[in-house]
Amino acid sequence: MSESLEYWLARQQAAHPRAIDLGLERVSAVARRLGLDQPACTVITVAGTNGKGSTAAHAEALLLAAGASVGLFTSPHFIRYNERIRLQGREVEDAALVSAFEHIEAARGAETLTFFEYNTLAALWLFAERGVRFAVLEVGLGGRLDATNLLDADAAVLCSVGLDHRDWLGETLEQIGAEKAGIFRPGRPAVLGTAQMPASVYAAIERLGARAIVAERDYRWQVGADGRWSYHGAHLRLSGLPPSRLEGTIQYRNAASALAAIEALADGPAAPHVRTVLAALDAPAVSAALGAVHLAGRFQVVPGEIEWILDIAHNPPAAEVFAAELARRPSHGRTLAVVGILGDKDAAQIGAALAPVLDEWFLCALPGPRGTSAQALAQRLAAVARAPKLFDSVADACAAASRAAQPGDRVIVCGSVYTVGPALQWLGVYSER
Repeated sequence: MSESLEYWLARQQAAHPRAIDLGLERVSAVARRLGLDQPACTVITVAGTNGKGSTAAHAEALLLAAGASVGLFTSPHFIRYNERIRLQGREVEDAALVSAFEHIEAARGAETLTFFEYNTLAALWLFAERGVRFAVLEVGLGGRLDATNLLDADAAVLCSVGLDHRDWLGETLEQIGAEKAGIFRPGRPAVLGTAQMPASVYAAIERLGARAIVAERDYRWQVGADGRWSYHGAHLRLSGLPPSRLEGTIQYRNAASALAAIEALADGPAAPHVRTVLAALDAPAVSAALGAVHLAGRFQVVPGEIEWILDIAHNPPAAEVFAAELARRPSHGRTLAVVGILGDKDAAQIGAALAPVLDEWFLCALPGPRGTSAQALAQRLAAVARAPKLFDSVADACAAASRAAQPGDRVIVCGSVYTVGPALQWLGVYSER
């Protein structure tokens, strides 16, 4: 009788002496034993300080709208581990995950794996077992040494480079950019979601001989006053497209980057079946994809007499984008904020980015080894958060913000996936897809 998913996840949490242990040697060795290191499917790998989850979700939706079989791997999850792996747009079932873990366990031998490495291998095993033609992989941390990089991506997307995870990736944008550019491969497309990249990213592309495809140079988009937009790439010319179902102006860029990555595949070794997909990506299909894309916690709006807006915004660049988006759609009343930030994040800079658009702060504790108390968070935000209210849980903070809000006010929730996830549960709007 198979063990439960909960058993396997608890076991994996304790299987390796370090929660994060960047490097490809161990996970690649197990992947080879499982026959996963040379997949039959076409691989799109997506990295970036911010934007990678949304870009990966757009790539999934576009491929599905074109009639392709698709697997998506993303992380972390909000509520259920199953969120991390989607097959044909649906979360993978418990039994399939357990089967994948049993195969990994039988193959790993003396190798120990981190929680994320188990996760990556499970996704790859399920993609192979279900025979998907396209695998879309969101990088977990960095790029060069992330477990997803055990595969040679047919097209790699780098959405953005900002200061985050400095303990692991380096103290400067140049160092972080070099780590993230590690997903690029010789002769293969390197799609840049913005031209404003550190010099180290362009140096890596030149050194490898990768094929640079740069936003606003090699592919472009234009947004009209009514929100509809057009896309101009190497093969596709599309107009009259609706906005993405994912809210926020940044999603035009993310959707365009996903289109550019799929286009770029048409010139590579996977051309025959990719060209079939590309031929199907006319304006109606792309419009359908934009209306179907789903990803929780990215400027997610819950309408009502009191509007709620939830966004992870867990580092300064993401907080700046979130704050700018909030400023573009001002509230009729006050903006109340439920904020929880992990102890290893730059809370002061996150707070500084958000402060101009907030009226009241509801700070909450986050659990776990990286979590902090509300009191500790208040100290880190002391320069910007005046008279904050402190709570022991996200749910308590949401309840208090809801009581304090009046019709016309809005409540935002941000700072971490571990803040947004419980808030989605508290609001009762989380559902399996």
